[in-house]
Amino acid sequence: MDILLNEEEEMLKKSAREFLEAECPPSLARDMEKDPLGYPPELWKRLADLGWLGLALPEKYDGQGLPLTHLGIILGEVGRAIVPVPLHSTMTAALTIAKYGTEAQRQETLSGVSRGATILTWAFTERDPRFTPESIQMQATAHGDAYILNGSKMFVDNFNVAQKCLVPCRTAPPSHGKEGISLFLVDTSTAGISQTPLVTMAKDKQSKVDFSNVRVPKASLVGKLNEGWPIVVQMLDMGTALLCAQMEGAARKNSEMATDYAKHRIAFGRPIGSFQSVQHMCADMLMWVDGTQLLTYEALWRMDQGLPAGIEVSQAKAFANEKCEAAVRYCQMIHGGIGFIMEFNQNLWFRRVSAWTMRLGTTYEHRARIARALLDRPGPVRLGESQYEAAPSR
Repeated sequence: MDILLNEEEEMLKKSAREFLEAECPPSLARDMEKDPLGYPPELWKRLADLGWLGLALPEKYDGQGLPLTHLGIILGEVGRAIVPVPLHSTMTAALTIAKYGTEAQRQETLSGVSRGATILTWAFTERDPRFTPESIQMQATAHGDAYILNGSKMFVDNFNVAQKCLVPCRTAPPSHGKEGISLFLVDTSTAGISQTPLVTMAKDKQSKVDFSNVRVPKASLVGKLNEGWPIVVQMLDMGTALLCAQMEGAARKNSEMATDYAKHRIAFGRPIGSFQSVQHMCADMLMWVDGTQLLTYEALWRMDQGLPAGIEVSQAKAFANEKCEAAVRYCQMIHGGIGFIMEFNQNLWFRRVSAWTMRLGTTYEHRARIARALLDRPGPVRLGESQYEAAPSR
């Protein structure tokens, strides 16, 4: 396995960085924090014209069929420039539909995503914030040729602009922890759906979404009835790995800003970068973001190869949660008090990385998952199994 970038990937990275540096200054992120949509539609269309939205989607649906590692590169550059677009939520849902959806669902959705005409999201978290099958309590009850959905989902990204949303529900009482869960592709304009905007640290668009007697056709079922949990796990793993790529890009840019500041900030007649303690901080930040990148690309590479990648995903997210957060905190320390001022650009990267560490699983949850792989199985450890089981009691 070679997770270092090849020539084609380096060219993709360079072109993405040049475009985003020219088109997405920090002021754009600030403007979108106040915008009701939270993203600029004209920029979204330009990303589609560049082929980024269909990068990893099948060619049959106007995509390019490229590996997930290519999409990870784009997400890394999006994180680096803190680009306010619903790329992560759309790609996570679109790739899930591409792999597990029916042909009708793919035709209805994927070409629109590739053209920039369709925005997607997905909704998992409920009152119990753990990523376990037991945490899903939202009900979907069969009624004639439809299902009736009732319940609530929390922290749903970009629901305010999405046309469709993947929603896991309980369709039968659990006879075993993973059974009785089904996944539905729901039109967000369906009667009975309401949303409440949530105030987030990153000031991006998340919502609490309530479903009250929401009627969806049986054709909206993704995968088999009562057997949706393995699909949900794959969706969570993919979304987590792509979020790690975004975190790495943002933390790397923030670290570069702090290192450059340390070279020019004068204290006691010399640059603060000449002090050993600051030098150690800069070195730590580089090691941490490099480590996040390597673990993330390993997880994405395994997914591309069709190999189990669950443990690699958890390794990447547990590491990123701690080390990317530590990196942006060091950046704040190097900048001193000015780094905490909302009007200072450093704050934009700090808030986003800190917010992303709390999404798609805490360090505790991902470490627990790795520990179960190490301890719960006799004989050789089989890393890469992709199962979210009930975490031990806290």
